Amino acid sequence: MKLRVKDAVTLLHVSEKTIYRWVSHGKLPFHRVNNQYRFNRAELLEWATSNRIPISPLLMEEPEDAVIPSLAEALQTGGIHYRVEGRDKKDVLNSVVNILALPQEVDREFLYQVLLARESLGSTAIGNGIAIPHVRNPITLHVARPLMALCFLEDPIDFQAIDGRPVHTLFTIVSPTSKAHLNLLSKLSYGLRASEFADAVARIDSREQILLTAGKLDEQLKRMTESKGKTTS
Repeated sequence: MKLRVKDAVTLLHVSEKTIYRWVSHGKLPFHRVNNQYRFNRAELLEWATSNRIPISPLLMEEPEDAVIPSLAEALQTGGIHYRVEGRDKKDVLNSVVNILALPQEVDREFLYQVLLARESLGSTAIGNGIAIPHVRNPITLHVARPLMALCFLEDPIDFQAIDGRPVHTLFTIVSPTSKAHLNLLSKLSYGLRASEFADAVARIDSREQILLTAGKLDEQLKRMTESKGKTTS
């Protein structure tokens, strides 16, 4: 969702003059659309949080048109990649960032640094050789749809996992909204338990087979949600 200057004024509780000054000094993230300034809600939230700028509660709200993809759709967008190289965590994350199917204008170095910063807060390894590197707060990076990349490493590496096991499989989530990020993370967490999807990942199956089992998992989750809705109604 592209916000206008007047929207940024309301959300950041500042004057138009301040908005234009921040833009001219390169401080505020913005986009140009037909020679006019436009802003992204998630980018403003990330920027305001990093700079400790007081914000309106409206900025925390998700846009009504937020895209919530299925697990299979997110994996198709992000891609499934094999024999990803890297000698350590930094090397591997760098390889992952360079592999991601992102628009040309995306600052990959920025994404890499954000992922490293997230790891410094605590490893994203969840055990059993799997890690889910992601940014702490969703950032858009000009990504129109949420994506999830599945990467199988050439060589397992130490990821400081709780169970002490080296990591050989990474799921990387990039999402423009918190809602989509948490939705995908929840689906993935559920799917990595005993399921056909988890088995396919563990076997390092083909892209087609992994996407097939992801689709089956999506259908299962859909039925569970519909059943729960009928029970509570």
